Amino acid sequence: MKKIGLILALSLTGCTTTEPAALPADGFFRELSALCGKSFEGKLAAGDDSDASFNSAKMHAHVRECSSREVRIAFDVGEDKSRTWIISRTDTGLRLKHRHMLKDGTEDPVSQYGGDTVTSGSVMRQEFPVDAFSKDMFTKEGRTVSNANVWAFEVMPRQVLTYELARPGRLFRVSFDLTKPVSGAGE
Repeated sequence: MKKIGLILALSLTGCTTTEPAALPADGFFRELSALCGKSFEGKLAAGDDSDASFNSAKMHAHVRECSSREVRIAFDVGEDKSRTWIISRTDTGLRLKHRHMLKDGTEDPVSQYGGDTVTSGSVMRQEFPVDAFSKDMFTKEGRTVSNANVWAFEVMPRQVLTYELARPGRLFRVSFDLTKPVSGAGE
């Protein structure tokens, strides 16, 4: 009987149940979710001549809607409150979509574009290369230059949230100061 107990004990030694190691996307999503219910002022951190309106406008990020699967961030540029970034969990990482609304309350024909993470990224930075749906839409709308887009978000906890659009010949970044949440801005 002792032999059976010893054999059973030895055979179970390699059968431990542990939680899977946390993925960088999980940590990133947790950091982003920690901002829920807060608004932050932003400034243009990188751009070109086509971004002049961003340089002079007041910009705000409002992290208003959060669940265990999705975070929605309204991005206001001056009086333009038509943009929302939607970051959601997928089976393999994260997805970013851009939602744009027209003044009449309908969705813009150029909306719901974005992509999924294809690398693990880090807790502080996740990149979203353009997906096939977005490429088809950009091509249909005559915006093929956007077919090489890679978007990114960076979160430096309690310091800075940064949104980025990059492609050959183009870099656009807006940084939001997490040290000074603002109240009532655009809410």
